[in-house]
Amino acid sequence: MNSIDELKAGVAVIILNGEKQVLLQKRADVKLWCIPSGHIEIGETVSEAAIREVKEETNLDIKIKKLIGVYSEPNSQVFAYPNGKVVHFITTCFLAEITGGELRCNSNESLEIKFFGPNNLPQDLLNMHPRWLKDALANSESAFIR
Repeated sequence: MNSIDELKAGVAVIILNGEKQVLLQKRADVKLWCIPSGHIEIGETVSEAAIREVKEETNLDIKIKKLIGVYSEPNSQVFAYPNGKVVHFITTCFLAEITGGELRCNSNESLEIKFFGPNNLPQDLLNMHPRWLKDALANSESAFIR
């Protein structure tokens, strides 16, 4: 395993539309598709961070519906940034529904934002995100701890 520079708390939010398509963003920093996600800021709860990140990146207002899981496994949660920094994330992943706003790229962090069918995901998807989506679609009453 690479030398890890930092440990950070993160959030991810799975948003499905009426056709059960998942909202993904193409990140500007790594040029890969991903579930809307980000860091928790000092003084925020995980749900506040999730709502803020979605608003910043998509311009959508959301309501958290349920906890999907908490992900900390180093094999999937260690991320190397283009600047060389290696971060181990502990990510809290939620399922949310849209309550308002108009979908648009709202940040210099995203190149594109759109919905994809779960069987038609882009090939250039961040490696840990298919697991999160699979867990969300499992409709488990219990959260996953991975």
